[in-house]
Amino acid sequence: MLIDEHVITVPLDHQNPDGRTVEIYAREISARGGKHLPYLLFLQGGPGNEAPRPTAGPPSPSWLERALQDYRVIMLDQRGTGRSTPYGTPGPGDAERLTHYRADAIVQDAEALRQHLGARTWSLLGQSFGGFCSLHYLTVAPDSLDEVYFTGGLPPVGRAVDDVYSGAYDMMRVLNRRYHERFPHDGARLRDLLDRCDAGEVKTPAGEPISRRLMRTIGHRLGMDGGAESVHHLLELDSASPAFRHDAAEMLPFGSRNPLYAILHESSYADGGATRWSADRVAPGDFLGESLLLTAEHIFPWHFEETAGLRPYADVARTLAEHDWPRLYDAEVLAQVDVPCAAVIYADDPYVLRGFSEETADLLPGMRRWLTNEYLHNGLRMDGRRVLDRLISLARG
Repeated sequence: MLIDEHVITVPLDHQNPDGRTVEIYAREISARGGKHLPYLLFLQGGPGNEAPRPTAGPPSPSWLERALQDYRVIMLDQRGTGRSTPYGTPGPGDAERLTHYRADAIVQDAEALRQHLGARTWSLLGQSFGGFCSLHYLTVAPDSLDEVYFTGGLPPVGRAVDDVYSGAYDMMRVLNRRYHERFPHDGARLRDLLDRCDAGEVKTPAGEPISRRLMRTIGHRLGMDGGAESVHHLLELDSASPAFRHDAAEMLPFGSRNPLYAILHESSYADGGATRWSADRVAPGDFLGESLLLTAEHIFPWHFEETAGLRPYADVARTLAEHDWPRLYDAEVLAQVDVPCAAVIYADDPYVLRGFSEETADLLPGMRRWLTNEYLHNGLRMDGRRVLDRLISLARG
């Protein structure tokens, strides 16, 4: 692989080009002899995650070797992540600043990067939240795009965020049932663990208690291939052991390692309007109280009370929960976009729901879809070469 690095300066608020600026970092990767190939921009899942760091022997991420046969790959560190200007610690005006960290701003950064590279057009590979960015890109700048590939990332268009989280609870009910069918002895282990959480006996390595409801968020792993095994292996451990404490803390989805993921998570689903802690408001009765049901990427206001690393961000999160977000997608525009697209839709994905993804696929005249239950949400990570190869073939007929 040949690596080139790019750093550009863009406005924090693209509507105010004379205001505050941030730097955006991107890594350009090409195969030897591939410097003439067109560009493929990879838009990472998240929000709040930097692009993967490429390694050789075998190439990682797993889809990269296939991509380099047809493209030069651009790995973009989305604003606030990686080697782009970091978000940092909370301060005055943070809530307003973070309104400029959603998919709409990321797409404008990408357009500035495309122009910096001198590319008239390029293609996109959008994983999860990166697919949300890709659909917004198709809404606002389709003439900049050659081909667009979605992996577990076709978001709903015009749907209320409450519909998204209600559907996620329904899918998690299914994944919980499948988990206990596969590991029938884990029901008793989980019940004992959650009772110990209620008694205040289960703690992080730093000595912070893990409540029942916080422990149940390890269920986000059930939406990933290999995730059910990781939950099972955690429950095999003695909950009083150092090994359990470290592994449990590592499995909790929202924490100080990536506060942007927690702060902006609900907003990423908001195609207009305020979220007002949607996952909390629509939680069904069987997920409340002394429930044994594991939850997924459901962010709750109490995360910013019970998670030490998130407490400094509580005021910002509360403000953003009431923010009136602009629309990201336009169904009428998308129905006129004739860009070749291909999407893998995971039938049992609890994060980007199959039904809503198929509705969105129906809008796009250039879309070819691959509906499968071979993978969960992380299919691109698990079998990237095969997944990308099939999407390229689909998009090209």
